[in-house]
Amino acid sequence: MDASRTEASGPDFSRGVPIADAPGQGVLAGHVGGEPVLLARRADGFWAVSATCTHYGGPLTEGLAVGDTVRCPWHHACFDLRSGEALTAPAISPLDRWRVEIEGDLVFVRTREAAPLPAAPAQGDHPGRIVIVGGGAAGFAAAEMLRRRGYHGVLTLLSADSEPPCDRPNLSKDYLAGTAPEDWIPLKPTAFYADHDIDLRLGFEVARLDLEAKQAIGVSGERIGYDALLLATGAEPIRLKTPGFDRENVHVLRSLADARTIIAAADRARRVVIVGASFIGLEAAASLRTRGLEVHVVAPEAMPLERIMGPDLGAFVRSLHESRGVRFHLGTTAVSFDGEAVTLADGARLDADFVVLGVGVRPRLQLAVDAGLAVDGGVIVDRGMRASHPGIYAAGDIACYPGPTADEGLRIEHWVVAERQGQVAALNMLGETRELTDAPFFWSQHYDQAIRYVGHARAWDAVRIDGSIPQADATVRFEAADRLLAAATLGRDLESLRIGEELRG
Repeated sequence: MDASRTEASGPDFSRGVPIADAPGQGVLAGHVGGEPVLLARRADGFWAVSATCTHYGGPLTEGLAVGDTVRCPWHHACFDLRSGEALTAPAISPLDRWRVEIEGDLVFVRTREAAPLPAAPAQGDHPGRIVIVGGGAAGFAAAEMLRRRGYHGVLTLLSADSEPPCDRPNLSKDYLAGTAPEDWIPLKPTAFYADHDIDLRLGFEVARLDLEAKQAIGVSGERIGYDALLLATGAEPIRLKTPGFDRENVHVLRSLADARTIIAAADRARRVVIVGASFIGLEAAASLRTRGLEVHVVAPEAMPLERIMGPDLGAFVRSLHESRGVRFHLGTTAVSFDGEAVTLADGARLDADFVVLGVGVRPRLQLAVDAGLAVDGGVIVDRGMRASHPGIYAAGDIACYPGPTADEGLRIEHWVVAERQGQVAALNMLGETRELTDAPFFWSQHYDQAIRYVGHARAWDAVRIDGSIPQADATVRFEAADRLLAAATLGRDLESLRIGEELRG
């Protein structure tokens, strides 16, 4: 989690500002009693909302205003400048609204508006019963959006996890590092589900789907009927089949329970070996190094993250970790673990009190395959997240949706993408015609350095670097046939937002 918070700047709106100072486009940043506020001027009047993102507290004063919306520079959440509603994830909660008053040629903002009334019941022919299979990003976001939009039907959220939906990106970052308390981790308090009449079933494994009978069938045999169903089963960490990697002191990191187990192991350990230089693996390396452990990273590639971000950013990330004491063993693999040391393909032995595997994930597709849904590396959906069978939607790590070109299908394993897909699926269930148009986005945190990545580039023929990567002030653009596919930024959050707008579908 980013450590800084939004600080007040600009004029004090409670003392009034000249109407002429409020731009016709964009926003005017100021404050009320020291609290940051954005003032928007439109043809039909003035609007004011709080300027602190409700996700991680990002400064919307440094964000990007487009039309009647503003996007957060940290994690690209989007808010409505009129209502304060969190339009797209990762933010879920709305911004506070402020009352705007005109006195002569001055605009005043002094007090908060009352909280908006609950949404009216969804209009039209909407499903009477909705079942969501999966309690991760997509499943939670869909459930929250359904209730937010006034859906009053029966809503059941089936989660195989033992804990309510949590902020998974933080598990490998601040939470694992010990700098984020556990009460930051739930996406909503437990009471939220009862208060919003969401039947959350934890530890519920769905064995199969009966599409004809419109039922989700649990491993216990319980049948849960639906009129519409969202499949959001996510992905599972890949485990090595090489000798010794099934031991109790070999861990993966996907759930809150996984993170707790690793933290408990770290509390009584001195050395850890991370197998895999993935984002999860490297974030875990940074977090465990912050806890004071000796950290070794083993990976077959010559440079970490090179396949995704190119050699220059890969070298930067490696250097950043090495400057904090992480030791890399690249161009080799782990061939065995005897419980006390990892043996590498080159014969080296690395002492390890425990091991963390960060070698990737695979989508949980078996339910979809067994049900006969169209699957090609992922559950095939349209931009509205509709699967191949009427009334069935898919979102998150399992969904394969149309890319920018007609022959390109995308399956993206990013938290923000999964949440937004869940939101789009929910809106379409209620008859609101919506499509996923935002460019994919993710962020990765390594110590105090954040990398923002927007777009998607499987392969590229040109990498264009603007600025200085070693000085953490750069934009790295990935292009193919002179077309911008994606960009990674260091210290250039506003530029990341602008590129995201450029890449919108």
